[in-house]
Amino acid sequence: MWRWVDLNLLSLGREMRLSYMPPLMVYLAAGISSLTGIVGTFYVKERLGLSAEFLAALGFWMTLPWALKMPLGHLVDLMWRWKSVLVYLGAGLIAISLFIMIGLLSHTEIMRAIAPLSDWYVLAALLAPIGYIVQDVVADAMTVEAVPRVDPNGQLIDLDVRKQMHITMQTLGRVAIIGGGILVAVANVVLMKDVATLSEAGKGEAYLLIYQLALVIPVVSVCGIWLASWLRYREIKHFAAQGLNREEIETLTSVHVETPAVNWWILGGGLVFTVVSLGVGLVQVNGAEEIVFGLSMLIVLFLIRQLTAELENDARNVLVGTALLVFVFRAIPSPGAGATWWMIDELGFDQQFLATLSLIGSVLTLAGMFIFRRFMAERSMAYVIGALTIAGTVLSLPIISMYFGLHEWTAAHTGGVVDARFIAVIDTALESPLGQIAMIPMLAWIANSAPENLKATFFAVMASFTNLALSASQLATKYINQIFVVTREVTDIDTGEITVPADYSELGTLLIIVTIIGFVLPMLTVLMIRFSRLRSA
Repeated sequence: MWRWVDLNLLSLGREMRLSYMPPLMVYLAAGISSLTGIVGTFYVKERLGLSAEFLAALGFWMTLPWALKMPLGHLVDLMWRWKSVLVYLGAGLIAISLFIMIGLLSHTEIMRAIAPLSDWYVLAALLAPIGYIVQDVVADAMTVEAVPRVDPNGQLIDLDVRKQMHITMQTLGRVAIIGGGILVAVANVVLMKDVATLSEAGKGEAYLLIYQLALVIPVVSVCGIWLASWLRYREIKHFAAQGLNREEIETLTSVHVETPAVNWWILGGGLVFTVVSLGVGLVQVNGAEEIVFGLSMLIVLFLIRQLTAELENDARNVLVGTALLVFVFRAIPSPGAGATWWMIDELGFDQQFLATLSLIGSVLTLAGMFIFRRFMAERSMAYVIGALTIAGTVLSLPIISMYFGLHEWTAAHTGGVVDARFIAVIDTALESPLGQIAMIPMLAWIANSAPENLKATFFAVMASFTNLALSASQLATKYINQIFVVTREVTDIDTGEITVPADYSELGTLLIIVTIIGFVLPMLTVLMIRFSRLRSA
């Protein structure tokens, strides 16, 4: 038992380096972003009359900026010495998004006089992910920079040792994101206590406090940049003391010794993508999401082909197979907002209980990453995806069963102990680690395989492909919510009149369909890779 703890837990602490801290602080800021998640859910449910289909479409546009990792990644390579500017830009966009929500809650009538509240909310919802993607691109590149190429004596570090460092760095990156989620989940449990019993004005004040506290997010990421600058200064000073000149120090320690040539395909493609996306979105063309998604996919696939042209056939087959597996796994649709509304209305899950579920999920996700660390390192991606798919399918059954009354039957036979909340807690505890596990070996493999002078570009293009899967997931979620319509009760705040009645009659079928899709598609992909020339990392 002690050997297992040492291999999976304590060894990660021993492998931690101070140079890892700057990107980890940017990732931590991303983890803290979930502080406003529960508040946002209840704000939309209680004060905005937005449908589940609209929210799924909004989710598509919120995930789409992650496709901008392509031109942004190349931009980071081109302006490597000044990449911190992008973190400041991202921090500014995040702050603006938070200030909009603070304005909606504290100066509602003033904001309403300028534009509809739903428009303000959509603007805030779109600005935040743009800010996070800008920071994430820089953080990804910083993870490569954080892994040293030489030891303190200036000797090159062995490639196998550096590979293990990359795995540690990527694992710690996920730990930072989830650790931030744990911190804010604890805060939500405390701050959301008894909020469900407050008046509308009292709820508004509680929500406002959380958005005000969220202003710490951009501050944390900026502090990471300041730390990176200090560490760089200290490293230069250390090698200068050994008699090396500035050029020799740069050659030894820098990821980018020479600035790569400008790739106009990437920058031009990113510009075209941005212009077309904004144009299609603002003009509100029919099928806007599908047009933009198709264009994004074409651009990303073209760039992947350009970047992998020089790879050996075996390496290319591994890259394509691994990326395809992760794409399909992440593209599985979700039930949408309707499932959460049902839990709130029918199961009585209030703000504090949802915060408690979030806390449990974050803690156990973190624990699962440590527990399955060697599992991820020793198994192929196909094996990992297959195992996670089976586990995810099994763990979706309790929620489906509760829709059909499982919690009522168990509560009646256990004296009320095994009720809806008990089942939700157990299910969350078991399901939590699944989502993050698949990403770590993928990220480590990209970081270790990318060309030296195109680390950020390569990382960004491959990450864009897998992140487009989230856009595909949102599109599929929108389609499913068009077929199986789920509505919660919407009441006019001023008149108290019910404008939309609650209807969860089709939710059960929706949950079943999503579960079947979530099992069949990944398993078919695993089989296809198993019996084709493609391979997985």
